[in-house]
Amino acid sequence: MNRTDLADLSAFLVVAEERSFTRAAARLGLSQSALSHAMRRLESRIGIRLLTRTTRSVSATEAGEKLIGIIAPALDQIDGGLTEISHFRDKPSGTIRITTTDHAARSLLWPALERLLPDYPDIHVEVSLNNGFVDIVEERFDAGIRLGEAIARDMIAVRIGPAYRMACVGSPAYFARHPIPQTPQDLAHHTCINMRMPSSGGLYAWEFEKDGRAMNVRVDGQLTFGGSGQMLEAAAEAGFGLAMTLDSIVEEAIREGRLIRVLEDWCPPFAGYHLYYPSRRQASPAFALLVEALRYREA
Repeated sequence: MNRTDLADLSAFLVVAEERSFTRAAARLGLSQSALSHAMRRLESRIGIRLLTRTTRSVSATEAGEKLIGIIAPALDQIDGGLTEISHFRDKPSGTIRITTTDHAARSLLWPALERLLPDYPDIHVEVSLNNGFVDIVEERFDAGIRLGEAIARDMIAVRIGPAYRMACVGSPAYFARHPIPQTPQDLAHHTCINMRMPSSGGLYAWEFEKDGRAMNVRVDGQLTFGGSGQMLEAAAEAGFGLAMTLDSIVEEAIREGRLIRVLEDWCPPFAGYHLYYPSRRQASPAFALLVEALRYREA
């Protein structure tokens, strides 16, 4: 195999992944005409049609899918080997792309970057804030940060923060007008602040558990926010109803008496934030440093 063969096979994989010559050309830094010529050259050399082209998309033929299954692992192994020998570089370097929620970015990621980056000026980090689900492989992120229960099982997950609990809270002014709920069923008689889930688009059903008994409660109220814990806290403090959010978001307000926590015995701890990435990923020195900077250690 010559260098042209290897380059054309690599380009073929990108076209198959992107299902578009336009996107693949942009990703490879080639013109569309050069990429189309490379694919025709590859198909001519092999003697088999590998791609089906339409006006709107490109897809692999049955033979193309078979070829992907053969060459993708081999090229991954080559890429992993190149990453591994890069460990011999004197200074860790490169760009790390991470998708994370706003809360995790502020509470965990930023403090770690603030400690790490001054000592490693050749490491660059691109942070994308998104509270919804993100396919890090499809979107070409190096890693993501999400709550442990939301991570796919085929990912490597590294715990980077403590366990959390949900907190049901309301303001003193609200409770001056309404009785304190004793059970989750009592929420049917309260005004609550809803949260719309960024991934599914549905309203979050408040989750409770006690003595092995789990319960989801649909609540109603005047306000709904799209995944912003800070806005939930602000609305609850203003007396617009009860809110359900991470305890770490409202702990200061509870401590200062601006919010009152209720139904605490119905809110058990659950897995906190984890850094996750594809299991096949060969960690670069820069990425390994970031993982260690984020790794959670019990006090």
